[in-house]
Amino acid sequence: MRISAILALFFLLIVLPACTEQASYRYPFQNPHLSIGKRVNDLISRMTVTEKIKQLDMYHGYEVAHMQGHNANTYSAQKTAQALDSTGVGSVHDFYPLRPSIANEIQRYAITHTRLGIPVLFIEEGLHGYNGLHATYFPVPLELSSTWDTSLIRSVGHVIASEARAHGVDMVLSPVLGLARDPRWGRTEETYGEDPYLNGAAAVAMVRGLQGDTLAASDAVIAEPKHFAMHSIPEAGSNTSPVSIGEREAHSSFLYVFKKAVQQGGAKGIMAAYSELDGIPCIDNKWLLTDVLRKQWGFRGFVLSDLGAIRMTLEDHRVAVDTADALAQAIKAGVNMQFYDFGHASFQDAIKYDLKVGALTSDDLNRAVADVLRVKFMLGLFDHPYTDTSLANQVYQTDAGKGLALKAAQEGIILLKNEKNVLPVNSAVHQLAVIGPLAKSTYLGDYSAGATGISILKGLSERTGDSLQITYAAGYGKDGQDSARLLAKAVETSRRADMAVVVLGEDESVDGEGKDRADLNLDDRQRKLIQAIYQTGKPVAVVLFNGRPLTIHWVADHVPAIVEAWYPGEEGGLAIADVLLGRVNPSAKLPITFPRSVGQLPFYYDHKPTSWHRYVDQVNTPLFPFGQGLSYTTFVYSDLDITPGKIASSDTANVNLRLKNTGNRAGTEVVQLYIRDIYSSVTTPVKALKGFKRVRLQPGESAQVNFKITPEDLSLWNRAMKQVVEPGEFTVMVGTSSADIRLKGSLWVTANKKNE
Repeated sequence: MRISAILALFFLLIVLPACTEQASYRYPFQNPHLSIGKRVNDLISRMTVTEKIKQLDMYHGYEVAHMQGHNANTYSAQKTAQALDSTGVGSVHDFYPLRPSIANEIQRYAITHTRLGIPVLFIEEGLHGYNGLHATYFPVPLELSSTWDTSLIRSVGHVIASEARAHGVDMVLSPVLGLARDPRWGRTEETYGEDPYLNGAAAVAMVRGLQGDTLAASDAVIAEPKHFAMHSIPEAGSNTSPVSIGEREAHSSFLYVFKKAVQQGGAKGIMAAYSELDGIPCIDNKWLLTDVLRKQWGFRGFVLSDLGAIRMTLEDHRVAVDTADALAQAIKAGVNMQFYDFGHASFQDAIKYDLKVGALTSDDLNRAVADVLRVKFMLGLFDHPYTDTSLANQVYQTDAGKGLALKAAQEGIILLKNEKNVLPVNSAVHQLAVIGPLAKSTYLGDYSAGATGISILKGLSERTGDSLQITYAAGYGKDGQDSARLLAKAVETSRRADMAVVVLGEDESVDGEGKDRADLNLDDRQRKLIQAIYQTGKPVAVVLFNGRPLTIHWVADHVPAIVEAWYPGEEGGLAIADVLLGRVNPSAKLPITFPRSVGQLPFYYDHKPTSWHRYVDQVNTPLFPFGQGLSYTTFVYSDLDITPGKIASSDTANVNLRLKNTGNRAGTEVVQLYIRDIYSSVTTPVKALKGFKRVRLQPGESAQVNFKITPEDLSLWNRAMKQVVEPGEFTVMVGTSSADIRLKGSLWVTANKKNE
């Protein structure tokens, strides 16, 4: 009796509630206690062909809401009902709801009025800030990478995710992971620079920051690395042009970064590139999208077309004969969702035709749909489809977010040159001339939704108050208007001052997506301006405000102090002032090489041994090398120790050294570890970054700096296209830039056991 009573109690307390809960779900896919795989399979088994096809389609914000410019202003029941009907849709983009309740209303229709209640995926831009109105904007990715601070980059990703998800947005089209090896390309500012290792570390940090600890959380969104793959080295630097690269080089550099984002970062989105690779458009490339991405790397997310990329295979690449052919090729290769490629009716009709004639099978369609649904389940949209409307006020434009934007800019500003310690501005300077229209620029870089930040002039004024007299002169105007008068005024303003800060670079008319350049020189107005100010004989510092390396050889040869500020985000003017005035000791390092001329391109530090760059009319060195960045203090490297000095190919080695701050102020040094494979079966770079550490030291302080060299760091893709570690000698180099190596040693690798 006693046992029977216990069993009865167990049934009442445990079994019966579970059975009741199970019974409350109409379909198994609605049960959160089942695995995502089982839920996806059950849902697909219940979907009609039309419902499946619509999950592969993207709708525009104006199709579901009333728009106020780029933002959704109010919910439209009529538009939503027309778009979603009883079948639902895969995603909505270019929506940017001003209030999360607008997204909730559309989601409510999807849950309650479509046949199966499949939620909508809201996708927006989030390159260096959620692209909605009044979001927090950080420095462009090229400057984030200049910090060499992965913990900071992860924090930036978390703020972007929090602000986006609080508005009902579930996925952002970021980060851009192409290696920037041709700065003529207008999207260079969107990248993390030229180096695979640094880009890979930044990629993992940003993806983890965006996706958080769990995708279903209110501060996490799907990250979508782009543009897959090798898109950032188009012919002549011209966006979407063909890409020429071998499979070995692709694996060794460009694909390495995406692999890190997928396998270590856990990215659940990928955007396929516009460009072609060896004659095959990336959007149709089964080797890329299936063999490498899914089979080799285990990717479990979904692949989105870039805007109109599938249509390009029909209209530009000319490898498809019609809409149905273009879609069949892309879907079979591994694409899951179109991006405004074709009208909704045409899209549905074409896929139905493909199914009818056998160009696509039901398995092809189910696979494509399953990837999209899996992500929606991961995000928790089936179980918690609505956004807490109180979140936006808690996470949007917070003091902490603005503080992080300031810190990112401070850490990302690079001191490239500082002869005679012109910087920081010293106590002998009572009047400072600030010269150039870009000193007033509030431009934040591409994908910033027209938002503005603090200009350099305003930042200097706020930071100095009454302690320093600041005078401003433009020096030139638009279209050459009053050029002589404006230049003369700038010269006179500089002569009356104790020092001049001249701001040079690019504005939004020549930088960003679709704004590729054949020439990377400063324009004539800027060249005349800096030469005239230099000739006044007053101390001069140049601040570069730009989105790519520029060929500023005259400036580099003559001007004693140069600061690279990139596009430093909404707090950028304050950060630049902090560096110029010495409130912040600069610590950033270049993530990309500055060439002397366009004729040197491509020019990157980890080039192959026979990439000479030998010309009769120019030296073969860069203007500023990868990794360069000065400080207001000095550092000494010593006591390199590589332990053990001989390892087996599957083992690791430790690299230790001592770093000392020998200056008179606190500072942070980015210690860089490079490796050279002396002899190998295939050619390898002359040096390759394999580690870095940010080390902050007080004056006179020393610290031990440690690195670990892993088999991956020593590996190459051999002649059989296998990733292996080959025996032999490796040179280990530690320095303050790729061109300023302070310590060297050797590491020997054997194919057998250690020390044999």
